Parts: sequence; C-alpha cells; structure tokens
Amino acid sequence: MRALLLSEYKKLSVVDMPVPAIADDDVLVRVRACGVCGSDIHGYDGSTGRRIPPLVMGHEAAGVVERVGGSVEGFAPGDRVTFDSMVSCGACDFCRDGQINLCEVRMVLGVSCGDYRRHGAFAEYVAVPARILYTLPDGLSFERAALTEAVSIAVHAVNRRVPADAGTALVIGAGMIGLLTIQVLRSKGVRAIVAVDLDQQKLDLARRMGATHVVNATTSDVPADVADMTGGRGVDVAYEVVGHGGTLAAAIRSVRKGGTVVVVGNLSPTVELPLQSMVTREISVLGSCGSNGEIPECIDLLARGVIDVDPIISVTAPLEAGPELFARLYHGDKSLMKVIIQP
Repeated sequence: MRALLLSEYKKLSVVDMPVPAIADDDVLVRVRACGVCGSDIHGYDGSTGRRIPPLVMGHEAAGVVERVGGSVEGFAPGDRVTFDSMVSCGACDFCRDGQINLCEVRMVLGVSCGDYRRHGAFAEYVAVPARILYTLPDGLSFERAALTEAVSIAVHAVNRRVPADAGTALVIGAGMIGLLTIQVLRSKGVRAIVAVDLDQQKLDLARRMGATHVVNATTSDVPADVADMTGGRGVDVAYEVVGHGGTLAAAIRSVRKGGTVVVVGNLSPTVELPLQSMVTREISVLGSCGSNGEIPECIDLLARGVIDVDPIISVTAPLEAGPELFARLYHGDKSLMKVIIQP
C-alpha cells in the first residue's frame, strides 16, 4: 500500500509499505479521508516527542471496511466507518468503569512515543480494533466524517461542564477545536459565547460558527472585556483550547466566582497558575482528555448539520500532496485550517 511516512523530522514522503495485518478482533479499513491534526504538525518537527520516526501519522479518518478479523461481529466489508483515535484495551479498571479515554494502556493511532509505535491513517489502509469502530450514515461524506474525532474532543470538553440553561461561556482559542466547541455550546442552548484569539480572521469565522462576542487578545485585556460584557460577573464556564500559561490565567480570571475552567489545550507541559484568584473565588479547573464514548453523538450532530465543518475544511488533496501541505501548515500558512488527505 501507499503511505505518507515521516522518515525523519520534517521529512515526509510517499512510500510503499505492507498492508497492516489484522488480529481476530481487528478491522482493516481502506482510508478514504484523513485530516491533518495540529498534533501532527507538532509531531512533524519532533517538538512533542510523540511522533518518533519512522511513523505513518494520522488519526482523524473515515473509510470503508476492507476485511474483518475472525471474531468481529457487527461489521462487514463495504461498511462505511470512522473510529476513535485512542485505542483503549477494554479490560483495565478505567475501561470497565466506562472511562475509556483514561485507559491504563491506551495508544493513539499515528503516534510513536517510545513506549509504543502505532501507525496511523495517512495510508491506503489502517488496522483498528472493532471496539473503537463506528458505522457512518450514507448521507455523511467521508471528508466530513473524518472530523468526527475532532468534534468528539469538543463535545467531551463541553460535557465536562455544560453551562446552566441560558448560561455564558468563553472559548479561548478559535482554531479548529475552538470553533467546534463554539458550535457544540450553541447546540446546547448557551445564550452568550465569547470567542478569543489573536487572529481576526479566525474571530470572524467564530462569529459565523455561533460566537455572540469576539475579543482580539492582541489589542484587548481579555478578563476586563469579559467583565464588561457580563456586567462585572464573569462567564459561567471557560474553555481553554490553547494550552499556554497566559491563556489559562486569562480563562481563570474571566470566570465568575464559583465558575469552572475546562482545560483542553496542552501545548505547554507546565504553566503557572493565578492561585490566589482560584482559591479566593473558588474556581474549579477540569482537564479534558480526548473523548469518552461521545462519537455516536458526534456522528449524529454532523449528519444532521448541527455541526458544520465545511467552513473549517480548507483543502482536500491526494496523498502525494501531503509533504507540501505539511510544510505549508508548519510554516503558518493562514489560508489553511483543516487539510484533508485522501489516500
């Protein structure tokens, strides 16, 4: 099969590789669309330490079942499917308790971190356990379905703390996950959604996606602006989708007393916290990791058009265009948000 291989940092090429073997509980999927995630771009240069070459990256995908293992039930060749990016074991205490995103031995497709190497979906075929596979409705295109995993991150983040009826929310970071989070909040009836970013084009798109207010952090004091918008009270819940100390501090200072900050971004491994503000105002800070069984809900949201990913998809391209598109994304090409590779 053809695959887009990261042979060394910042070097991608299309190569021939063996078709993955499948175990009894696996399914071989012919990949029809795979999105380039921001984590893939950070892996491209080795900055995360979680994409050690040689590796086929890619975990946001959809395709068609090619072959099923001997013990697989419920799936057959020709089925249209997508899958979770996290490969959970299904047997540890967390999996048995329904917290598959916290699996003790979880692996992520398209990741190599020293503990394991799991080739991903920038290839004609990928093998995944049937337990993380989900059927797609006929009306949902593969390109849109490839964003199911990304949508699930936003849905899980909002599910960590849903604002009360007619509540207020802040989303810091208007990249793809931030824009999806805005749409999820809107779908849950949140009346006021404030989007924050450094890029005015992203903020304009955030308005289209459902943000009622936008704040450009290059020219504004975010907590002060949020206070003005909320009559000095602050928002009920803030979703931090960047992962830097400054943005996390802004989120904490922007919520009301007794409010909640849900941390989704994790670009910085460690950050400083405004501890006094957190303690004296009794702020809750929650981490949000991947998704935990929300993929069927996400497929439904996409199929019904409640979540619109078309404005987020910048380009669809064949596998051979992968090296050039990765380079453009890495160098900050602002014309690209979500790139979909079609192996």
